[in-house]
Amino acid sequence: MNGAPSAMVSPGLWGFLAFFVLAIALYLLMRNMNARMRRMSYRSEELQRQAEEQERERDRERERERHGETGDDNGAEGQTRDPRT
Repeated sequence: MNGAPSAMVSPGLWGFLAFFVLAIALYLLMRNMNARMRRMSYRSEELQRQAEEQERERDRERERERHGETGDDNGAEGQTRDPRT
């Protein structure tokens, strides 16, 4: 061997262990990311539901105010006002 580099060089045990540790770390990171994304999705859905409920409540309040201003209360049905008095 004339000092020429050998073509039979391999990473060996340490290369395999380093790659294995990186693969385990990647698996754990992906698992954690999926859990966080799922939680974010649930939270955003819940916030959207709350916003929709608040909007519906605001609409109900506006309807109540509108009916209250025009005098269309449900309790006043059937009562007529005498215009002569």
